Amino acid sequence: MTTRQDILDKTREIIIESLPELEGQSFDESTVINTDTGIDSMGFTLIICRLEAAFNVRIPNRQWQKLSTLGDVVDAIEKRLPKQ
Repeated sequence: MTTRQDILDKTREIIIESLPELEGQSFDESTVINTDTGIDSMGFTLIICRLEAAFNVRIPNRQWQKLSTLGDVVDAIEKRLPKQ
């Protein structure tokens, strides 16, 4: 069973893999992805693609556009995971 913490940990890992310059920064659920991390739209798109592949979920583009915090991203992934 995938827990919320598992999703959060994997999301942090993918962010760091995608943007190594963020290594060492702390991310919690209230971190605003674009402003607090400096991730641009291309970086965010890369992270989205990697998250969808890692969790085998598909989140519509219109939904991604509404996500601002790391917690929002975790919520969106958690909501689409198969119930276990």
